[in-house]
Amino acid sequence: MKTLNDVTLDKQRVLMRLDLNVPLKDGEITSDARIQAALPTIREVLAHDASVMIMAHLGRPKEGEYDETLSLAPVAAYLSKALGQDVRLVKDYLDNPPEVGAGEVVLLENVRFNVGEKKDDEALAKAYAALCDVFVSDGFGVVHRAQASTHGVAKFAPQACAGLLVEKEVRTLEALLHDPKRPMLAIVGGAKVSSKLLVLKSLLEKVDVLIPGGGIANTFLQAAGYEVGSSLSEPDLLADAKAMINKAKARGVTLLLPEDVVVAKAFAEDAEHRICALDEIQSNEMILDIGPKSAARYEQAIAKAGTIVWNGPVGVFEMAPFAAGTKALSEAIAASDGFSFAGGGDTIAAIGVFGVENGVDYVSTGGGSMLEYLEGKTLPGIAVLS
Repeated sequence: MKTLNDVTLDKQRVLMRLDLNVPLKDGEITSDARIQAALPTIREVLAHDASVMIMAHLGRPKEGEYDETLSLAPVAAYLSKALGQDVRLVKDYLDNPPEVGAGEVVLLENVRFNVGEKKDDEALAKAYAALCDVFVSDGFGVVHRAQASTHGVAKFAPQACAGLLVEKEVRTLEALLHDPKRPMLAIVGGAKVSSKLLVLKSLLEKVDVLIPGGGIANTFLQAAGYEVGSSLSEPDLLADAKAMINKAKARGVTLLLPEDVVVAKAFAEDAEHRICALDEIQSNEMILDIGPKSAARYEQAIAKAGTIVWNGPVGVFEMAPFAAGTKALSEAIAASDGFSFAGGGDTIAAIGVFGVENGVDYVSTGGGSMLEYLEGKTLPGIAVLS
């Protein structure tokens, strides 16, 4: 993969694809994490007196239609303050390429307003490439998508490379996959096995301890012969879950499932709830968190781990009565001496809620890209930079 060190940046027209898909409320940015992650590469390129144009998307607008609520205007305002210069937002950049001075930064309006963006349209990719001398891909959260601004443009730009963030993400993931400190433990939470099936199977080949969480754990519990009441589960994937349980045994992987759980009869914060053993779950109750015995067992495993991969909560942590399990795990990960790697929107949210940011060694900026990399898939936005 080509990096900034492999291209000429001095006084060049540099087009950067970043992941600036920030959450907004009433037009205000509520989390600047993605912008902050992009700033080192912007500053590095500016240090070469380059003319910088930034591409990014926001939300899911209908292609070909301008939507003011999904304009990158708030991001341009943020960048202006962060970089100490006026960052212009340019709308009509395909027909009228902007004049950008050396050391200047402009932000190009939401690429998803452009027809053909999602389909990796070749004509659109060539139009992007015509804007620059160098294309820099530094939005790790979008490199798993083959789109005109993430993939196609790199094929036609005179030079193309990864930025500092993408380089760091890939190096960290490569180390996790090929040279992890042992024992290696992975926590894979979420609602459905189907959404994480490939990464679960892939991790079984690599880890020493696997902890399924959330709705995923419920399907594994069913596969192990337990009743889960009205809990979220996927009966059609029981065969896959059983196969993974058997594979874990054959490989000597410790597959940790809950031994006690927090249940309620309704999916609501004010619902009556109780802690019970697995054989005490009633047919009209649903599992919404792990119990204290399970949490203590998981904490012990985390404390012994040399490498920890965390993607997904183990309970409905957004509701106070069902947050204890994820809180316990997050604090155990933060206190661990092992190298901890976390990613995914819900995981990042949990890290913020429980205030363990300083204890997690590496937080990935791309949940989907992270999972696909761990699955062993080729990410189009990375492969094109080789």
